[in-house]
Amino acid sequence: MASVSLESIKRKFNNVTAIEDITFNIPDGEFWVLVGPSGCGKSTILRTIAGLETATSGKLYIGDKLMNNVPARQRDVAMVFQNYALYPHMTVAENIAFGLRMRKVDPKVVQERVMTVARSLALEHLLERKPKQLSGGQQQRVALGRAIARQPQVFLLDEPLSNLDAQLRDDTRAELKELHLNLGITTVYVTHDQVEAMTLADQIVVLNRGRIQQIGEPQEIYAKPANRMVATFVGSPPMNILPAKYVAGGFDVDGQVLPVSGDMQGKLHLREGQGFDLGVRPESISINEPRRREGREGEFAELVVEVKVVEPLGRETLIRAVLPGSGVVVNVQAGADVRPRPGDRLVLDVDLSKLFVFDTATGDRLYPPVAD
Repeated sequence: MASVSLESIKRKFNNVTAIEDITFNIPDGEFWVLVGPSGCGKSTILRTIAGLETATSGKLYIGDKLMNNVPARQRDVAMVFQNYALYPHMTVAENIAFGLRMRKVDPKVVQERVMTVARSLALEHLLERKPKQLSGGQQQRVALGRAIARQPQVFLLDEPLSNLDAQLRDDTRAELKELHLNLGITTVYVTHDQVEAMTLADQIVVLNRGRIQQIGEPQEIYAKPANRMVATFVGSPPMNILPAKYVAGGFDVDGQVLPVSGDMQGKLHLREGQGFDLGVRPESISINEPRRREGREGEFAELVVEVKVVEPLGRETLIRAVLPGSGVVVNVQAGADVRPRPGDRLVLDVDLSKLFVFDTATGDRLYPPVAD
């Protein structure tokens, strides 16, 4: 096991820069997740760590050893791909043992390790089957088993659950977390699924357009997004973004004014007509019912919206509404018994204590101040 350090890593393909100024340090034994939209550079980072891509500039360390010029086969990392990459003519046991036999490990050790890994992944009864006789979840466990059997310094997982159905993905995600707790091997996991990132990671690295947007613990990323991109990417449904202009004492949102708190007024240095993007998560919005405000902490403001789509989800109802006239989307999470109809107008309570303010041009978070 070892730490993984990237220092100002850059990777260019001809005139296209895939990743730039990638710098972070993964301590030994931690589980880090690289997350972001398609094309953000997360798989390129993973392949660079593996040695399948060569960094154009910067330094890459595994443990204390500089890896820039070390071939992939000598880096002592194990990679699990999205498509599993199992050998179809080999049995499960042979697939798990393949990496060990290529390294000429003693046959007795190979057999012991295959059985140990098979037990940990509930594959003992499948050892003589070929990949085509396995379900998708079983194939994924075999691919993980082959990586685990190597006992590498680092695990690299490239969207390993994306081919599984929803229930199997949830089950396998839980198995992955338990495996990491048991094995303690430094793990770098790539996904575009922010739910996987939130549930698995010790630390999340949010990427966009080849650059790091924020690094932090899952709850920190969720509660204190560094910018508008992070705020809207992490969270389901995503954070609502409301274009607004400052008018005397408030934010004008499509003709509706949300008051500005004294704390916000002092820290934002507001001026008349200045534009902002206001951010508020769906759970910080509720349908206006004055009797429910009693005993609730916080300052609330009203916002009128028009219902467009209603999605019953069993335990709750997701309402997709718009600001009348502008078409700006507002997502609201309501109780399971709330069933408005498309076209209905709703009065919403917005919890102003949970309001974010972003710079319209750069997307940077202005309030709460990043230093807070």
